[in-house]
Amino acid sequence: MDPITKPKLKFSTIVLVAALGVVAATALYQAKSNGLLSSKNLAPITNNLQTRTVVSEENAVISVVENTSQSVVAIGISQRVVNPFDPFAIPKTQDSTIGTGFVVSDKGIIVTNKHVVSQAGGTYSVVTKDNQKFEVKKIYRDPILDLAIVQIDASDLKPLELGDSAQLKVGQTAIAIGNALGRFTNSVTTGVISGLGRKVIASDPFGASRESLDDLIQTDAAINPGNSGGPLLNSAGQVIGVNVATTDAAQNISFAIPINSVKSIVDEFVSKGSVSRPFLGIRYRFISEDVAILNEVPQGAYIQEVVSGGPADKAGVRAGDIVTKINGQTVDSENKISDAIRESAIGNKMELEVWRDNKTLELSATLEELPSE
Repeated sequence: MDPITKPKLKFSTIVLVAALGVVAATALYQAKSNGLLSSKNLAPITNNLQTRTVVSEENAVISVVENTSQSVVAIGISQRVVNPFDPFAIPKTQDSTIGTGFVVSDKGIIVTNKHVVSQAGGTYSVVTKDNQKFEVKKIYRDPILDLAIVQIDASDLKPLELGDSAQLKVGQTAIAIGNALGRFTNSVTTGVISGLGRKVIASDPFGASRESLDDLIQTDAAINPGNSGGPLLNSAGQVIGVNVATTDAAQNISFAIPINSVKSIVDEFVSKGSVSRPFLGIRYRFISEDVAILNEVPQGAYIQEVVSGGPADKAGVRAGDIVTKINGQTVDSENKISDAIRESAIGNKMELEVWRDNKTLELSATLEELPSE
């Protein structure tokens, strides 16, 4: 076999290649000298792609903040206070920012948390981003959700677009805007949706009041005292939740009420100026299938308390009963009863199958209007 040999270049070919190289090098040098070619144009393509990705993500958040922050307001209270250690002291008016809200209608209607406007003996006000101050004329406090709707005399406010919390996915971007600590107005924090369908027991800083909140959105976007009632937004600038609670036992765990739970209440308040909601008058704890098997009881809703004189009380429901079916549907999830009530109307009948003392009872309750707070 003949040995493999490399082809030899002719002398004329070598001269031609060398000449072309000199011409190319001269052209590059002149282009750079004349400012036509900067050193950054020579950066690796990969780095440019990474930079563009980061800038794109930042611009999305910036765009959301610029388009929505003017619709986020501070909610404050004015109270007459007296120095308890000076019996001759003159009462003084003290103003303080206690929470956040966001505009949902150009009729001056604003959503916030119930606990933000729950103090008695004060006058509530709303302050916009451009420092316009309005006195609150009307307040609706929802007895079930930690939700309130306030109305002011303003017609030039821009409402935020409400999204669809049923389409949320764990891991998607979440943006919170609010008045952190009541001092840092329009503070922006970002994170992701950490979990869905959470249940928490919320209380005030002194533990004086406790409230069970169901079906919440969990996020790692920082929500501090003062952020309560502010919007949780997606990357399209739509409201997906109402910021409601945080935890002092861990970091980066905060919660928001899904906006789909709020929409019908807002729509009714906008159209009628008030809200009417049906209620059954029970407080219960869900018994899952495994717990039911261990305790040799049926799966369902264990009745912890019955509101005296309420629909369930009138129908014969008693504390200690287990509701196994409602309107023919098995109570197989924590929200089955609350969903059935929310989807019904005042005056509708709720057919209940109740387990009591190893017997099954058929009871019928008529929903009544939930008293507002």
